[in-house]
Amino acid sequence: MNTTLPFIAALREHPDANLHIVLPDDDIVPAHFHVTEIGRVRKDFIDCGGTARSTTHCQLQLLVASDVDHRLTAGKLAKIFELSEPVLRGDDLPLVIEHEDCRTIAFPLQSFEASAEQITIRHPINPATP
Repeated sequence: MNTTLPFIAALREHPDANLHIVLPDDDIVPAHFHVTEIGRVRKDFIDCGGTARSTTHCQLQLLVASDVDHRLTAGKLAKIFELSEPVLRGDDLPLVIEHEDCRTIAFPLQSFEASAEQITIRHPINPATP
């Protein structure tokens, strides 16, 4: 899984790039999505074997609204990450994308590719998929 610091560095390196998000079912998040929040999420739990566990990640929440002319560049997303710095505390956290369409899904960022034109964010690779 990729983490926040390399992702933020890529956003800063390519501030004019468009963001292209590929969902786990290979659908694409419409280009007019909004980032509604960036948060630090901690989960403390007991697994089925009775072992206490804890995870912490950065969650990037997306919303697709009706304003189809909206576009979020990599530079704008980098600025939103800068505003979230007090919450993220500079930690290099695993990055999880949360997207709501007909259902809400959250998935870890598996990889991203960055160029001057586009940053593509991908879901985890399904081992059953060739």
